[in-house]
Amino acid sequence: MTSIDLGMPGARRETPDATGRPDTAQLVDRFGRVARDLRISLTSACSLRCTYCMPAQGLPVVPRDELLTAEEIARLVQIGVRDLGVRDIRFTGGEPLLRPDLVEIVERSARVAAGASLALTTNGIGLEKRIDALLAAGLTRLNISLDTVDRDHFARLTRRDRLPAVMRGIDAARRAGISPLKINAVLMRDTLDGAADLVGWALEHGVELRFIEQMPLDADEAWVRNNMVEAAELVAALAPRFTLSHPHRDDPHAPAETWLVDGGPHSIGIIASVTRSFCEACDRTRLTAEGTVRSCLFGDDETDLRGMLRSGASDRELADRWRAAMWTKQSGHGMSLEGFRRPARTMGAIGG
Repeated sequence: MTSIDLGMPGARRETPDATGRPDTAQLVDRFGRVARDLRISLTSACSLRCTYCMPAQGLPVVPRDELLTAEEIARLVQIGVRDLGVRDIRFTGGEPLLRPDLVEIVERSARVAAGASLALTTNGIGLEKRIDALLAAGLTRLNISLDTVDRDHFARLTRRDRLPAVMRGIDAARRAGISPLKINAVLMRDTLDGAADLVGWALEHGVELRFIEQMPLDADEAWVRNNMVEAAELVAALAPRFTLSHPHRDDPHAPAETWLVDGGPHSIGIIASVTRSFCEACDRTRLTAEGTVRSCLFGDDETDLRGMLRSGASDRELADRWRAAMWTKQSGHGMSLEGFRRPARTMGAIGG
């Protein structure tokens, strides 16, 4: 196995071993799971410095020529949808809106991804200037990250005083008619006291709020298992203002458990990624901004597709390498196991 500098510490690129893999076109792994949900990171750059994601100084800048181009992304999307069974595509980062060619990426991908959804996860800063073009290009779904509606708290958490800019992006998405508009909030000890206010704001504005248990993907490595806020603690913290009931999953592959608020019809989602792992039903495959396949968010092995793209590999060769990379996917994240080691890359470097 050869280690290669990715501009971030520790990730390994290698040729995967597909021994024993069945003869199927799908992205199947050794445990029988099939990946149909493709996450594509477009950049490690971001306009915020959220404490659970990035260091204060930001991540090392990936040189432009090391990023996948719009044309390369669209080619991999086409292979994923046409040859590998991918049904859902999500563009992440870093902050995807920092890619000046984002509209082109969406447009090129939409042309070759018939029948698949195209989604974007963003912090919303600058979204009001691009939402119409993104929708015209073929974007179908949108998630915006927002952990608090308190401006001072937002500035401390993100190390940037940009809450009004995020709200402008959210308002623009609502005016554009995106429904459901999903809001992602990372659940932390520092945000628990404001969780009820965030729920109240979400209900008032008609957006779909989802709380996510914090995972050990922070650059500062401050995450400690016995100090994290679990889903059950959130439910208890909301109880003085809201009654949550009837937890359920409409889709067994969906990470969010949906809870009715005050008997419905409004609801919130809770993604208990640590305490109620959904690894057994995981159907995700990931491409980093540099064009490597990550079969698991918590695995450090990466399989290079960018080098193959730029050396003249055929679609069939790329698909076979991608299949082999997913075959070796680990069984789960292992956060509850003794000896657990966090991945070398942070969330900002991997892509959410």
